[in-house]
Amino acid sequence: MIPNVNELARCRAVLLDMDGTLVDSALAVESAWAAWSQRNGLNPEEVLAVCHGPDAATTIRRFLPGIGPSELARHVEAHLERECADTDDVRPAAGAQELVAWLDGQQVPWAVVTNAHLRLARARLGAAGIEAPVIVSFEDVVHGKPHPQGYLLGARRLGVEPHSAVGVEDSDPGLAAARAAGLVVASVGGARSADIVCEDLRQLLRLLALSRG
Repeated sequence: MIPNVNELARCRAVLLDMDGTLVDSALAVESAWAAWSQRNGLNPEEVLAVCHGPDAATTIRRFLPGIGPSELARHVEAHLERECADTDDVRPAAGAQELVAWLDGQQVPWAVVTNAHLRLARARLGAAGIEAPVIVSFEDVVHGKPHPQGYLLGARRLGVEPHSAVGVEDSDPGLAAARAAGLVVASVGGARSADIVCEDLRQLLRLLALSRG
């Protein structure tokens, strides 16, 4: 038995982050934030170091702390428009299409839980050729990751208890959210603090298949 397969054996659903986990959107994300940084006289390197994971408003507030609600809304909307229009570099993450095909074939409920707005989530998932049965987006929650609300809502929509689901993430805010929600936590993209550490979704798929065997 491979270590940590026992953790997956009790899981009845899979909740996946989008950017950096199910979808390789790094180039698109960084292009949009680099352009935003330059327009606002900021150092792009500093913005790119923290833009992966948090929602857009959180990142904007971090670098423009003095702006009011209406100006923040304008920044978010302009940024969203750019991101939705720029999907040329968006690809499925390694193993993503195989994983969701296996989940569908095994009739394992799954959902996407993302800090992205719904319009952006649909644009990027569509560009990656992935159709998610359930999407929990930024508009569905009061608090985005690292708050657990999105994962708790995702589990509820799939009809499972949080402890019976695995949350798959690549960023520290996402991992914290899944952990706080009480999910079995799986990380992709290298060693992180998680119950299950995978290099990519192909390795996660192998572990899931073994856990059901």
